[in-house]
Amino acid sequence: MKKQLSEQKLFLSKFLQSPQNIGSVIPSSRFLVRAMLKPVAWEHVRSLVELGAGTGVLTRHFSQRIHPDCLVSVFEQDDELRKALQREFPQYHHYAQAESLRTVLQSQGVHSVDCILSSLPFAVFSARKRNHILKQVHQTLKKEGMFLTYQYSLQLKKELKQWFHVQKITFVPLNIPCAFVYLCKKT
Repeated sequence: MKKQLSEQKLFLSKFLQSPQNIGSVIPSSRFLVRAMLKPVAWEHVRSLVELGAGTGVLTRHFSQRIHPDCLVSVFEQDDELRKALQREFPQYHHYAQAESLRTVLQSQGVHSVDCILSSLPFAVFSARKRNHILKQVHQTLKKEGMFLTYQYSLQLKKELKQWFHVQKITFVPLNIPCAFVYLCKKT
């Protein structure tokens, strides 16, 4: 409980410093985490990317589900948050910029991945930045690979459909703010 309160204070502080990079005032609720992770067939995932890891709420939960041989790459732009993630999850690869997703992974010999989880606040990005990141995600996923992201509105749906088959949208009311989880597949 103490760690959770500390994380919430840190998250709020980061939001106040840079609301254009941190999409919410508090970390994701357990209900949102559950909605993000439930659709994934964890026994088949051997390569995973997390974009916008923040304080590691999703990271902590998927780390309990992934196969021991799964290659995990975590992207977090904020230096302080990324360093904390590196300390907590030294077994994963850590990077700063989601915009460099494809280049960074290819430099590590990774050409495609099974699953990408995103907590990026696409709604506050420019259309150009959104399109660039979605293109990188599409190019990085294996055929039939899964892309899961959440947003606080349905605004991203049209853009996602340009890149992926949007299989399902789940409304999560028990989160602040309420969220929509998009389950997408590369076809």
